[in-house]
Amino acid sequence: MLQDMKQRQFRRGRIKIPMFVVCVGLLLCFSNVNASIHEYRMEAFSPKSDAFFFHGGSEGLYASKLHEPTTDASSETKPSFKGKSIISFDPVTFVRPKETAKSHHQMQQNTGLVEAIILEVKDRARVGGSSLKSDAICCNKQLADQGSCNQGEVIIQHNPNNLGWPKRIKTFFQGDNEEAKMDVETVEINSTGMYYLYFMFCDPQLKGTLIKGRTVWKNPNGYLPGKMAPLMTFYGLMSLAYLVLGLAWFLRFVQFWKDIIHLHYHITLVIALGMCEMAVWYFEYSNFNSTGTRPMGITLWAVTFGSVKKTLSRLLLLVVSMGFGVVRPTLGGLTSKVVLLGLIYFIATEALELVEHLGNINDFSGKAKLVLVLPVAFLDACFILWIFSSLSKTLEKLQMRRNLAKLELYRKFTNALAVSVLLSIAWIGFELYFNATDPLSEFWQIAWIIPAFWNMLAYCLLVVICVLWAPSRNPTRYAYMEGMGEDSDEEGIALTGNSGDMAMKLERQAIGDDLEEDKRE
Repeated sequence: MLQDMKQRQFRRGRIKIPMFVVCVGLLLCFSNVNASIHEYRMEAFSPKSDAFFFHGGSEGLYASKLHEPTTDASSETKPSFKGKSIISFDPVTFVRPKETAKSHHQMQQNTGLVEAIILEVKDRARVGGSSLKSDAICCNKQLADQGSCNQGEVIIQHNPNNLGWPKRIKTFFQGDNEEAKMDVETVEINSTGMYYLYFMFCDPQLKGTLIKGRTVWKNPNGYLPGKMAPLMTFYGLMSLAYLVLGLAWFLRFVQFWKDIIHLHYHITLVIALGMCEMAVWYFEYSNFNSTGTRPMGITLWAVTFGSVKKTLSRLLLLVVSMGFGVVRPTLGGLTSKVVLLGLIYFIATEALELVEHLGNINDFSGKAKLVLVLPVAFLDACFILWIFSSLSKTLEKLQMRRNLAKLELYRKFTNALAVSVLLSIAWIGFELYFNATDPLSEFWQIAWIIPAFWNMLAYCLLVVICVLWAPSRNPTRYAYMEGMGEDSDEEGIALTGNSGDMAMKLERQAIGDDLEEDKRE
């Protein structure tokens, strides 16, 4: 039953995403985006079998560290939830159709029932009649006569090892009132797991009922959902890693500033963007953990830094593969094509990241995500094909010119790039397997390693480039030297006398051909 409900939420998510992309500018008007605070804005219930349900949220929650009731230091009566894991209804109101309300007398009691059901994912089979060998979700007269449940309520078989769970909270409409408000209630979580919240009713007369309000989900150490909590520490460590790399690169940059080439400035920019991205993400997660909401401004900066860095990183790999500054002084006619691909990639990545990080945590389903993931994946494939195609041409030119030092440099770069591509393919396979075998997020505690891997891989590739193209006193080992004939490397000089002069002429002719080729491109 739970998986069917989840699939309905997936379908609902696919409808929302195009609207978000179209209206992304309107979202800039809001100051905060709720995440661990799940808001319901007059949303409808969906039919399922003989019941109607609304998915109120799902998050990984760790068990409370403190089980004794505590009070806030400033007030003896104000409860404190420090060190506790909770789901709080703050508050939630149900609104039924006017016609349904008018069909009841003002003095009648309990004229409609809506239930809030909180369950751990491993107890999903305990909601509904599967344990009673029935397809029903709601208790009917036959099952009620058997004493298995109460007629008109959702069937729940409680877990004997965790008394009171799955948890049921009832809210009744009174008389001819159109609204029924839940009592402000806080449910403490004492067992680590993935928890789902559903609002359900069995009375067909309540069809058309809407829900408004919000629920607050909190872990012992803050509001970050369990699957995101380790990422705050990860981004903190990555900030330090980029800082160390930046300091090492800066010292090298200053030491050999007279021998700096354009490529070094590009590498410096990517390092700076990576440092800013990791620091802003850490600050964003820290703020999220403290308040339960994601401030629009900080999240937009983090997403934009990340998108710009991803784009420039791929462009860096591409221009290095083309031999820019090594075997060709310019990109020639290819410059506009490279810039265009980078611009399209930035737009696609920015759209994907905005939708992923500016919605409720559980709203962005795997199937809905496919709409925006596919363009990014296609553009990544274009980058990979172009990079390896360019590398092949660059290696061929270096072999023809017998520039053994540069050839060895590019072979090392090619090997590192090939290893990263193989790791990426293997990781994509693992990610697909992980998502296919975990549709209900039962392995939420290790889900953080999926985004963490891509950040680590990008960092390692950047380190490789920094090592291979580090500034030095001998820039001719990788820099393009137009007047030197490109064969000034000691390793490349194998001929003497007339044959050496002939080699020099042929080399200069090859360079002239390259320049003409650049102009044509």
